[in-house]
Amino acid sequence: MTAALDRPTSVSPESVSLPKRHYLNSGYTVRSWLFTTDHKRIALLYLVSITAFFVLGGIAATLVRLDLMTPQADLVRSETYNKLFTAHGVIMIFFFLVPSIPAVMGNFLVPLMLGARDLAFPRLNLLSWYVYMVGGVFTLYALLAGGVDTGWTFYAPYSSTYSNTYVMATAVGIFITGFSSILTGLNFIVTIHKMRAPGQVWFRLPLFIWSIYATSIIMVLGTPVLAITLVLVGLERLLGLGIFDPRLGGDPILFQHLFWFYSHPAVYIMILPSMGVVSEIIPCFCRKRPFGYEFIGFSSFAIAAFSFLVWGHHLFVSGQSIYAGLVFSMLSYLVAIPSAVKVFNWTATLHKGSISFDTPMLYALGFVGLFTMGGLTGLFVAALAVDVHVHDTYFIVAHFHYIMVGGAVMGYLGAIHFWWPKMTGRLYPEGWARLSAILIFVGFNLTFFPQYILGYLGMPRRYHIYPPEFQVLNVMSSAGASILGVGYLFPLTYLIWSLFYGKVASANPWRAAGLEWQTPSPPPTENFARTPVVRHEAYDYPAIDNQQVEEGLR
Repeated sequence: MTAALDRPTSVSPESVSLPKRHYLNSGYTVRSWLFTTDHKRIALLYLVSITAFFVLGGIAATLVRLDLMTPQADLVRSETYNKLFTAHGVIMIFFFLVPSIPAVMGNFLVPLMLGARDLAFPRLNLLSWYVYMVGGVFTLYALLAGGVDTGWTFYAPYSSTYSNTYVMATAVGIFITGFSSILTGLNFIVTIHKMRAPGQVWFRLPLFIWSIYATSIIMVLGTPVLAITLVLVGLERLLGLGIFDPRLGGDPILFQHLFWFYSHPAVYIMILPSMGVVSEIIPCFCRKRPFGYEFIGFSSFAIAAFSFLVWGHHLFVSGQSIYAGLVFSMLSYLVAIPSAVKVFNWTATLHKGSISFDTPMLYALGFVGLFTMGGLTGLFVAALAVDVHVHDTYFIVAHFHYIMVGGAVMGYLGAIHFWWPKMTGRLYPEGWARLSAILIFVGFNLTFFPQYILGYLGMPRRYHIYPPEFQVLNVMSSAGASILGVGYLFPLTYLIWSLFYGKVASANPWRAAGLEWQTPSPPPTENFARTPVVRHEAYDYPAIDNQQVEEGLR
């Protein structure tokens, strides 16, 4: 492996300048942003909103980890602790992880990658952001007014009967936000079908588009089930219908079936777009076609299909029949196959590649390692016998975070760094960015790997007080969280700095494939001066490099 890719700064900053007209300077007033129908500006509205929610969710997590530094949990009372981990889960799941890559990067990239001027329904796109914000306001009101203590899963009958906290306001917020996901998914599906550039057949589409398409299908089909579940919780609380309350003839297990029918596919809403990001970054930074392009693309649809069939492995200890447990166990193993196909193909793409370890590549490699770790421990959870032992312990917390934070967040940060020059026309300081990526990787592992051991040893999750023998591992986890927090603060700082002082980026600083790199950075409002025509496959890097050598660009 060699470091063959020139750094973006190899394109002399003196040789490039910001275009006179671009989407960022098409209007400076607040009105021009709040009423924009430009998909790129809406992506930035999502970026700012989602970052704010990420900070709030991170603050709640920090307080939880500080509280767990001592066995007697001396920082907050148990009621407050319950509200903190619920706030962390609700904010991170519904207001950061689910919308992060689809709403921010999908909005910005889908039309550019398709050679289109905008999404199919620009006004609907803006409405999606407003719906997301209204849902966020409801949820924040609930959390600030008194909080909710049910956990992000809202298990009945606790959420429907016993909890006296702000369950309804939180549920209403999530219910409203779900419509934002549905509208965004519909918009992407129609756009991908109808607005591709001439010559851009399905097998010339970027793999990021394949992943967004599969994600959109889950969003459209799965989100209504969550909405119905929350409506039923509301009816149960307000009218006491006896849907989930066994005293009235209801069944609390019904809630779990309905909730996980959405929430397990939702895991793939969070992770599939990251897989698409990694499928863009790895071929670019090792200058090779992706190994098994078709297999990577079809595996996205296979994951989407299987994701609707595995919810029952969350109910292994609920009392469901052993036969149902066996079926869900086997189906859970099957979903590992398309996931493993992706990991195998990324690894094969790296083999004998001319690898450059720039920041996006560090995040992509971090994603592959952490996602593989989370996926392998997912096989443990899919096994009936092992799941009974580790169910509702910190083993589950570690597994979940290796997938969601190690996978989804690493993919999101990789995407932000890869397309930041395109979004802003500016380069970020590479040294700080690499340091941040390394800190996040180290901090993440120090935070969550000890939790595998804690769970195996039997520490239940969501417990406020724990036996002293678990303190060392909890302190290690909290120390890792502090490193992770510093790692997250770095990008927030240097990316804002780069907006004002960063070097000007060329149209294609990474010498990447894809239509989005054929328009200036930042792009004009109409995206392309003329509608591009696609005549080649999506990732023909040998041909791209040869052409650039002939044109004297290297």
